[in-house]
Amino acid sequence: MHSLLQILYPPTLIVMTVTTEILDRSISTHPIESAIETYQLGKVYRTGFWLNRKVESLKECTLQVQRGETFGLLGLNGAGKTTLLKTLLGIVKPTAGRGLLLGKPLGDRSIKQRIGYLPENPYFYDFLTGWELLEYTAGLFEIPRSISKQRIPALLELVGLAQSAAKKKQLRQYSKGMVQRVGMAQALINDPELVFLDEPMSGLDPLGRKQMREIIISLGDQGKTIFFNSHVLAEVEQICNRVGILAQGELICCGTLAELLPNDIGGAFTQNRYYDVSGRGGNPDVLSRWIPNIAYHDDSWSGQMHGEPQEFLATLRLLDADLLSLKQGRASLEDFFMQQMELRGIRSSS
Repeated sequence: MHSLLQILYPPTLIVMTVTTEILDRSISTHPIESAIETYQLGKVYRTGFWLNRKVESLKECTLQVQRGETFGLLGLNGAGKTTLLKTLLGIVKPTAGRGLLLGKPLGDRSIKQRIGYLPENPYFYDFLTGWELLEYTAGLFEIPRSISKQRIPALLELVGLAQSAAKKKQLRQYSKGMVQRVGMAQALINDPELVFLDEPMSGLDPLGRKQMREIIISLGDQGKTIFFNSHVLAEVEQICNRVGILAQGELICCGTLAELLPNDIGGAFTQNRYYDVSGRGGNPDVLSRWIPNIAYHDDSWSGQMHGEPQEFLATLRLLDADLLSLKQGRASLEDFFMQQMELRGIRSSS
């Protein structure tokens, strides 16, 4: 995977200029350090026959994503994730606030050449083949044919799409997973510094999700900045350096997993504290009372222990059992996400 990406994107010297325009005192004057910066970004849509009804889709969103970071944005349907992403891309104009993308104000055309974008439900020209789509996209970026001829096959291999299907099948004959794969390839055709992915796991089978996860991790290893929305919290937990949660248009929390998911985050999780334990020997009936999900291996056991560690250790001594490891378990990202929704009385997507 790494060698393939190095063929696709060899190290290049990138000369960056720092804009001298100060958008706001609250936005960093050193945009070279951040790929994305927003300050109190907001978006209000007008709906209704007379456009007299206002829907606030994004509320005072202040966010910073560092270069080389993989950032995951989480939220229920209708939380404002796609609105934020499209606002950053310049597809939608904000009604309040300001921001920078790769050191340029939002909407600046000069950065289009440096970003890639995979929409949530990509729709391409039905009668083009996947290969023709990638050639067309390369032409939009004015990539020389000598380079695109090498890059297209490598990208198809990277996303797991057979060249025979890419050359012979029209896109209208593609499954949803195949469309998602060729969509990922077109998002990377220009060797972008910053990649936006809106629900990249959508429509993929388990093998496709694993491959997509490996691609995203490898792109991060190459130093690229990844910003993506996802409902698949387990995938986000494996991929991201930092995550943010949007709820009803408001960014309610943002940080690394270590910051958001400490061993004891209080509230409901304190009452359900558990420990990952492993050991050897002892009475199975007694151990199962302490470790309901106990699993036995060749000459050892492991599982999650609910209870006081000192009492558990005293029980092991009475059973003449050996403790191999004991560490406090951490709540999952899904547990944390649901807790944040419950704290705000949110029980369904809007």
